[in-house]
Amino acid sequence: MRIYAFCLLPLLLTRASAQDPTVTLKVDATDAPRRLFHVRMNMPAKPGPLTLLYPKWIPGEHMPVGPITNLVGLKVTAAGQPVAWRRDSVNMYAFHVDVPQGATSLDVAFDYISASDPNMFTSSGSSTTSELAVLNWNQTLLYPEGSDPDHLNYQATFQVPAGWRYGTALPIARESGNQVEFQPAPLTTLIDSPISTGMHYRTIDLGNNGGAQHYIHIAADSEHALDATPDTIAHWKNLVAETGALFGSRHYRSYHFLFTLSDYTVRIGIEHHESSDDRDYERTLIDPALLKADGSLLSHEMTHSWNGKYRRPSGLATGGYDAPMQGDLLWVYEGLTNYLGEVLAARSGLWTPKDYRDSLAMTAAQLDTESGRAWRPLEDTAVAAQLLYAAGDDYSEYRRSVDYYPEGSLIWLEADVTIRRLSHGAKSLNDFCRSFHGGPGGAPALKPYNFDELVTALNAVQPYDWAGFFQARLRSTEPHAPLGGITGGGWKLTYSSMPSDPWKAFEQYGKQIDLSFSIGLKVKEDGTIEDVSFNGASAKAGVVPSTKVIAVNGRQFDLTTLREAVQQTAASTTPLELLIKTGEYYKTYRIEYRGGERYPHLERDSAAPDLISLISAPLEKK
Repeated sequence: MRIYAFCLLPLLLTRASAQDPTVTLKVDATDAPRRLFHVRMNMPAKPGPLTLLYPKWIPGEHMPVGPITNLVGLKVTAAGQPVAWRRDSVNMYAFHVDVPQGATSLDVAFDYISASDPNMFTSSGSSTTSELAVLNWNQTLLYPEGSDPDHLNYQATFQVPAGWRYGTALPIARESGNQVEFQPAPLTTLIDSPISTGMHYRTIDLGNNGGAQHYIHIAADSEHALDATPDTIAHWKNLVAETGALFGSRHYRSYHFLFTLSDYTVRIGIEHHESSDDRDYERTLIDPALLKADGSLLSHEMTHSWNGKYRRPSGLATGGYDAPMQGDLLWVYEGLTNYLGEVLAARSGLWTPKDYRDSLAMTAAQLDTESGRAWRPLEDTAVAAQLLYAAGDDYSEYRRSVDYYPEGSLIWLEADVTIRRLSHGAKSLNDFCRSFHGGPGGAPALKPYNFDELVTALNAVQPYDWAGFFQARLRSTEPHAPLGGITGGGWKLTYSSMPSDPWKAFEQYGKQIDLSFSIGLKVKEDGTIEDVSFNGASAKAGVVPSTKVIAVNGRQFDLTTLREAVQQTAASTTPLELLIKTGEYYKTYRIEYRGGERYPHLERDSAAPDLISLISAPLEKK
C-alpha cells in the first residue's frame, strides 16, 4: 500500500540520478502504415529470477486495457545469448525470466500490432492508418516487477516514417533525420506523454498563457482535413484563456493537444498531465455539424489536467500499472470534468450558449426517462466502470452505462446553482475549482483526495450538507434524474417536434436517427436497430435491439422514410409498421404511437433567475 500525504508530489518531473536505473527504449514506427511498431529495449538486471510486466491498468482508461494480446515476437537475450521466458499462469501480463550469472542487463525485443477496430472505447483500439499513427508508450514497453515508476527512467527513441511529422509533450534531446531522441524521463512521465505523427500534419501555436506555451498538433488522413478556420483557432485560444481564468494555475510546463482526424482510428479522448490524445472523424474541422457534435472534446480532456491528473481520487492513484483501480469517485473525476468541459465549450465559443442549453436538455431527457434508474444507483455505475465501458449498446438505458459522465453534469450543475443561491451570488463552483484544483503550478504534480476531503473543500467555499447532497443523488433509485440545477438555474425541460441543432449534429456524428422520445428506437443508417427504449412503444410492440429495419409502412427503409413516418403518427389513426429482419426471419411489427416526433429542449422559466446563462458566460473579457 502506498500512503499519500497532502502535499504536492512531483511524480512526473523526478530527475534521473546515479542511483536510478535507466532503461533504453527504441520504438521504430516506420511500419506504422502496416500497423506494426518494432520495439527494442535494454534494461539493467541482476542474476537471478526477474519478472517483467506489461502495463495493464492505464491511468485515464478506468479498466484493465493494456493490449497484451497485441504483443508479439517476444525475445529476451543477455550478452547475445537467448534467455527463456515463461508467462505467469495467473497474471497474463507477467513474464518470468532467469537472468544468467554474469549478466548486468537484458535485451528485450518484440513487435506491437496496432488494432484494426475503430469502434473500441480505449486507446487500445485502432491507432494507425496509411497516413498517420498515435503511439501510447504503455503499449510498447515492459518494466521490472516491484520497480517504482517514478524512479525507473527510460531513455526513449522514436523513429517516424520518412516525411512524417510529429507532436508530443515529451521533452526532446535531439533529432537526426527521422529519428527523435527524448530526454531521460521516469516511466510515469513516459506513459503520460503519447506521440502523434503523420504525413498530413499541422502544428498551431495557441500562445503563452499563465507562463505555459500551448499547441495543437493535428494529424489527419488528408491535407484538406487540417483546415481549421480562423474562428475555430480563436475558440481554441479562448479555451486556453478560460481554463486559466477558472483554475488560476497550470500544472504543466507546456500543453499539447494531439488531435487525430480519421474515420479509421478509434474515436476517443484520453487525458494526460501535459497533453491529451483526442481522436475524431476525418472531416471534423471542415464539417460544422461534426465540429459541433464533439465540441466539448478538447475542453473535457484539457480539464482533466486539473481534475483527474493533478487532483485524483485515491482509489485511482495506485502508483503503478498492475494494481486494480477503484472507481467509486469517478462521478467527480469524470462527472465534474464532463460538466466543466461543457461549460468551457460554451465559454470559449466552441459552442454557443444555446448549444450548451440544448446539450444539457439532451442529457436531462436521456437520464430522466432511463428505466435502469429503478434498480441501479448512479454510484454503482462508477464502481462497475471497468465492466460498463465494454458493455453493449443494446438495452443500454435499462442496463445503464457509464452514466457518471452525463449525470455528473446534472449533479455538478445543481451544486453550482446551490452555491450561487446560498451565497446570494457571491460564490460559485468557479471558486471551488480555483481552491481545490489551483495551488502551485508550473509542473505536473499529483494530489489525491477522498470523499471527506472533497466535502470539506466544498464547505470551505459554501457551508452546506454536501455529504448528504451527494449521497442522496448517488444512491437514489428514484425514477427521475436530478434536474434541480436546471430548474434552480431558471429553465425547465420541455419537448417539441423540432430537433435542436446539436441533436441533428449528434445524429450525423453517430450516423443514425434517434427516436428515443417518440417510438423509442435508435436506428443506424443501414437499418440496424442500435437500441430500444425498454419501456417505449417499440419495445411494447416486441421490437428488440441488434435487428434490422427493412421497410417502413411497406416502403423500403432509409432514415428519411422512417423520420417522415414518425412525423405522420401525429395525425394518423393507424399503427406505424416496421418490417424487421432477425437473423434469417422477417416479421412485421405494429407500433401503437400517436405523438409525432419528440425532442428535448430547455425553456426559460422566469420564476427563477437565469443562472445557466451566467454559468456559461465567459470569465475572460474578450
